[in-house]
Amino acid sequence: MRVLKKYAFSLFMLLALIIGTIIGLFASDGFVNTIAPLGDIFVNLMFTLVVPLVFFTITASIANMDKKAKLSKILTKTIVVFIITSLISSLLALFGVLIVKPTANITPVEGEVQEPVGFLDALSKAITVPDFFNLLSKSHMLALIIFSIILGICLRKVDKENRIGKGLEVISNAMLKFVKIVMYYAPIGVCAYFACLVKSFGGDIITSYLKTLLIYLVVSAIYFLVFYTLYAFVAGGKNGVKNFYRHIFKSFVTSLATQSSLASLPSNMEVADDMGIDKTVSKVSLPLASTIHMEGSSIASILKIFFLFSIFNMPQSFGGVLVAVLIAVLSGVVMSGIPGGGLIGEMLIVSLYGFPTSAFTMIATIGWIVDAPATMMNVCGDIPSTMLIEKWVNRKKKEKKAKNGKETPPKELPPPEIPQEEEKTELPPDENSAETAKQENIKEEKP
Repeated sequence: MRVLKKYAFSLFMLLALIIGTIIGLFASDGFVNTIAPLGDIFVNLMFTLVVPLVFFTITASIANMDKKAKLSKILTKTIVVFIITSLISSLLALFGVLIVKPTANITPVEGEVQEPVGFLDALSKAITVPDFFNLLSKSHMLALIIFSIILGICLRKVDKENRIGKGLEVISNAMLKFVKIVMYYAPIGVCAYFACLVKSFGGDIITSYLKTLLIYLVVSAIYFLVFYTLYAFVAGGKNGVKNFYRHIFKSFVTSLATQSSLASLPSNMEVADDMGIDKTVSKVSLPLASTIHMEGSSIASILKIFFLFSIFNMPQSFGGVLVAVLIAVLSGVVMSGIPGGGLIGEMLIVSLYGFPTSAFTMIATIGWIVDAPATMMNVCGDIPSTMLIEKWVNRKKKEKKAKNGKETPPKELPPPEIPQEEEKTELPPDENSAETAKQENIKEEKP
């Protein structure tokens, strides 16, 4: 029953997609156009919430961080490992999408062609705005995220009693509750929207979604078997690989059952203890990983972006591809640490590339489809990353100990040899003189 409860929303969404598909295939154009506003209501509500949701959740999350939690060496190494692994998973997904092209069978939407832009030009427009009030628009999501992060850091430094941070957290929780209420309406909105989508693109859109799911499963399997194995090998050699596969099954099952990285954290902590990972490392990296290390989400972000590239006939310029990888890393490292981070990432994709609002539901559907395997990848990937962090941290300690050990022995070894030589030269004469004296006394007594 608990498993069914965890999957209830996904099952309702799947049912909504099936009903929407049937309506789109068999209902008349008039009926589909009549129910289309039901889908618009859902999309409009989500976009209305996105700006305050992003601002309050990100700012509150950073402002309320433990002020004693300085960026120690372990924390710094943890962040570096998380970014590198998320980048590798994004590049692997990019390689898979460029080869398979899941939407190649769909005729692109006319009139949506956009001019390719350079990377620096796209980056400057994405992270900055000319006016503060432009931050309040969903078209400048990345700039709003950066502003919120910096503001949260500043509040963390100046708000000693954390009054403002706690107030922002209350508003953040209210916004998340608002999103939860809207999501109760999601199956109806998605059903109506998907009916319009199938009516516009035909049954080929279903094939594209199935191809996207297949690509995700294949890429995830390759990343799990090849790169997780590689990380474990780098961290501990052959024994590290054996240790990883001997204990990871608990995290694998728990993540699929709960569909939550946070809910899987206790299992991951047990796995790390069973594997013998240094607790001073695992107690820092694993809780952090459960919120800001999502390789499965990075893979999904690449699939979502290129799905929309094909649907809306957007040229795949070098700059656009680099921005896509940047968004994927942000989705896996930065926004995953924020409640509703997947939702924020999808809205960021839509706003950053200038896609129409209808594109949000398209890629949100991909998110719902790959949710279970993505959670599994996110959770299981935390263990080999922690193994790498432990290797990095302990190697520094061992090098310091080795250096200190090499300096002292040469100074201590020579002294013991000196007294040994003195004993060898002095003792024999004493013994010989004693014996000769005894022999002389015996000779004198015989006559």
